[in-house]
Amino acid sequence: MPTDHIVRSYDEDLRKLRDMIARMGGLVERQVADATRALVRRDSDLAGEVVQRDLQIDQLEREIEGFCVTLLALRQPMAADLRLIIACMKVSNDLERIGDYSANAAKRSIVLASLPGLGSMNGFERMAHLVQENLKAAMDALVHSDADAAERVWAADEPVDEIYNGIFREMLTHMMEDPRNITAATHLLFIAKNLERIGDHTTNIAERIHFAVRGETLPEDRPKGDTSAFAVVRAPGE
Repeated sequence: MPTDHIVRSYDEDLRKLRDMIARMGGLVERQVADATRALVRRDSDLAGEVVQRDLQIDQLEREIEGFCVTLLALRQPMAADLRLIIACMKVSNDLERIGDYSANAAKRSIVLASLPGLGSMNGFERMAHLVQENLKAAMDALVHSDADAAERVWAADEPVDEIYNGIFREMLTHMMEDPRNITAATHLLFIAKNLERIGDHTTNIAERIHFAVRGETLPEDRPKGDTSAFAVVRAPGE
């Protein structure tokens, strides 16, 4: 009987850990969505809410890390359970970084709201939609221990990179056409890079889930489409 109680208690601990991670993932998904909405709508009040909520995400990361350390010390898990606990600890760090990128984008959108609009926001909306879809799919894969779904997320980041490349070239062109565009274009470039990095952290999460479930690492050569380091932008008329 005592053994049954210990097993039930341990299962409850693992269930609690999954719930904590799922809650953090939900908050982070909302941060990405609201940061993008604030940018597109030039809504400084919403952007300010995103910045303030980042503290809640930081606190959740600390709670999850502390709970994982306690489980490792007291339960001495093995095999799949050990991989799950370590994965959750690392995933919470990835989610915290995504929260940081969302907050940074929100801060920059506050500045942008005070400047004249520059170009279309369609690329940013498409990019944000893709990273939100991938993030939700990754968190669902964690909750359901679905390694196949995690692998699909891992392979789905290339379109995000392609949109980022387009935004990168567009913003540089705006800067070259008129120096007065430099401030707004620079902030928009940073926001686009934030979204691209959110995509990268999402694939990190997918890799961790895949390893936690199957005990196998995915290949290092993940499909990657960010070519901004090699971009050549020509002045108008060249």
